[in-house]
Amino acid sequence: MNKVRGIFIGRMQPVHNGHMQIIDKILEEVDEIIIGIGSAQLSHSLKNPFTAGERVVMLNQALAERGVDPSRYYIIPMQDINFNALWVSHVKMLTPPFSIIYSGNQLVKQLFSEEGFEVRQPPLYDRLRLSGTEVRTRMIEGGNWEELVPNATINLINEINGDERIKNLSIREISEI
Repeated sequence: MNKVRGIFIGRMQPVHNGHMQIIDKILEEVDEIIIGIGSAQLSHSLKNPFTAGERVVMLNQALAERGVDPSRYYIIPMQDINFNALWVSHVKMLTPPFSIIYSGNQLVKQLFSEEGFEVRQPPLYDRLRLSGTEVRTRMIEGGNWEELVPNATINLINEINGDERIKNLSIREISEI
């Protein structure tokens, strides 16, 4: 029997509860999920503060906390190539075969649709609160970001002083304007 494999790509800056709810929902529809860590080459900026490795740890540990069977997912860092006509081929080169793409991004949906993939819009959960932008903003402002993320994200961010990293990045980037 062929396994139905879907792919979900996101920057995960950082992994938050919205990501986890989307992954839970996708796992109800497929046998296995490929989770692409987008913009893997970017880190230490206000929009992309965490390294690909840090995001992989957040995801692995958050999925373990939820009791997700490790044989049901693959986490693959994906660098941007900034070449839309070749991007689908780039993703296919990095991943196991898949048949369904889950994305809310119009460009991603268009590119995969043109290549004949089934494209599904994942549900968005409380998008105003559950976003990487909101988590990062709360870190800068000293707000309660922890309520928006899994314990694994809190643990990793505390381990690497990630909230201080983001605060320092915000000071530096503001002063460079």
